[in-house]
Amino acid sequence: MRRLGRGPAGRHRPLRLWLGLAELGGSRLPRGAGGGSLVKSPGRSGDSGRGRARLSGLGGVGKRVGASATRAGRKRASGPGRPARAPRHVRRLQREVAASERKERRGRAWEAAGRWGAAGGWPARASSADARPARERWGFRGAARQAAGAAMGRRWGFLIGFLVAVGLLGLGHGEQQPSETAAQRCFCQVSGYLDDCTCDVETIDKFNNYRLFPRLQKLLESDYFRYYKVNLKRPCPFWNDINQCGRRDCAVKPCHSDEVPDGIKSASYKYSEEANNLIEECEQAERLGAVDESLSEETQKAVLQWTKHDDSSDNFCEVDDIQSPDAEYVDLLLNPERYTGYKGPDAWKIWNVIYEENCFKPQTIKRPLNPLASGQENTFYSWLEGLCVEKRAFYRLISGLHASINVHLSARYLLQDTWLEKKWGHNITEFQQRFDGILTEGEGPRRLKNLYFLYLIELRALSKVVPFFERPDFQLFTGNKDQDAENKMLLLEILHEIKSFPLHFDENSFFAGNKKEANKLKEDFRLHFRNISRIMDCVGCLKCRLWGKLQTQGLGTALKILFSEKLIANMPESGPSYEFHLTRQEIVSLFNAFGRISTSVKELENFRNLLQNIH
Repeated sequence: MRRLGRGPAGRHRPLRLWLGLAELGGSRLPRGAGGGSLVKSPGRSGDSGRGRARLSGLGGVGKRVGASATRAGRKRASGPGRPARAPRHVRRLQREVAASERKERRGRAWEAAGRWGAAGGWPARASSADARPARERWGFRGAARQAAGAAMGRRWGFLIGFLVAVGLLGLGHGEQQPSETAAQRCFCQVSGYLDDCTCDVETIDKFNNYRLFPRLQKLLESDYFRYYKVNLKRPCPFWNDINQCGRRDCAVKPCHSDEVPDGIKSASYKYSEEANNLIEECEQAERLGAVDESLSEETQKAVLQWTKHDDSSDNFCEVDDIQSPDAEYVDLLLNPERYTGYKGPDAWKIWNVIYEENCFKPQTIKRPLNPLASGQENTFYSWLEGLCVEKRAFYRLISGLHASINVHLSARYLLQDTWLEKKWGHNITEFQQRFDGILTEGEGPRRLKNLYFLYLIELRALSKVVPFFERPDFQLFTGNKDQDAENKMLLLEILHEIKSFPLHFDENSFFAGNKKEANKLKEDFRLHFRNISRIMDCVGCLKCRLWGKLQTQGLGTALKILFSEKLIANMPESGPSYEFHLTRQEIVSLFNAFGRISTSVKELENFRNLLQNIH
């Protein structure tokens, strides 16, 4: 609708209502059918025809609007010099009708554009019966507008078709390659069955996180398992240029003598008080009668060294001398394993020596992501698959231990350090840098699968050592009888739960075949791991050294159990066991080391949830 106004000649412009089809001329509807002039300009009789509204296509609504506008126009046309104006509700209906008209015109244009490829570019006729030319049907101006609309439709049709095609191609490409989340990049390949095992990752997650982890953490918080005696002052046996970490988070706070329970300090109790007294008497008699006093002093020392060597022949770790004045008790709960800032060349040197010199690997084979590898990743894994199962398992155990430590550092990362407080928590970026499949070129998922392999090895060792802890003479002695009884009951519950695990690792494939070759391989296996335990004394960060020594001793104890099946089966039902025994240091390290692996598996679930919505 166009508002009324005065033209340049002082004449009034007619009120035009665009109702239905455009007023381009042609036949007009009779007044009785709803047509008729709405407003008749007083000075331009020639425009009276265009003052009529063509209402075909609007039906009854158009008829009522036309009639109402006609009556209103006649009524308000009176008065000198003032043109008629329709009432407000009529103007609102007029605007609605005008909008309907514009919509219809656009529809015709788009319909014509959709047929832009027809012969001559002209849209097909709506009816074959109306074969008149467009000029006769619509008038001269209508034909011109129709031709212009057809040309514009062809151009717009081509453009819209091109854009739609591009959009469909983009949509199809997006469906073929959906955006991966960070969780998928880290954990997509960490599923299904593990290599050299009959167990799958999902079974381990469910068993550990919901059945084992809560009770195990409760046990490790007891006095018997929280105090660990260690010598952090032993010199490095391989090199002298050790850079001690000066950060406060690297320091270890030892226990005062009055903080450790008397039962733990008095002796390495493994059995009841009566049984331990008997052991001490026997050991004293053995020490007095072990060496013939008629031998020379040098020969006596040599015999004692041989005896000591024989006693350690079944140990996979070089343990600390807890009788040394440098050995101190440490509260593991007050010195947790977490990120300390110890990194760089010193930390890299430790792991490089472990992998390069102690994993049965020749110098010509380089590990993936090693700066000296020069693209030999495929060579490394083809070499690894060609090893015997024992050597391949050795590498996977070390890799799993390394991965577990990295999970702990990422889960307990120093997020905020102010003079008021320190805030520790999950560092997603740190975790991705260590385990993301893309950032690590596929190494991250392999490391996590090796962590699960390590979990199965230690789980199997705990299931096999159950008879040792079930004997009535054994107790977790701290001096508190009630607490000791509760701890042993909880310990047995955990061990029986572990024993019920349905998919244990089968160690019978280890060291099978020719007995002589198997024994030699077993000895090489033990010596290599024993050497790794000595490398822990070269770690510059004291807290890292503490947890490194504890976890390597725990894994060494697990290996000792796995390869002592016959000795465990022959243990007496009561009293001390002379063929197979575990010291308190071995027991504490065994369960705390497995607690660390169990915590890693639990933290993987937490990281999986945190990374779910990150791309």
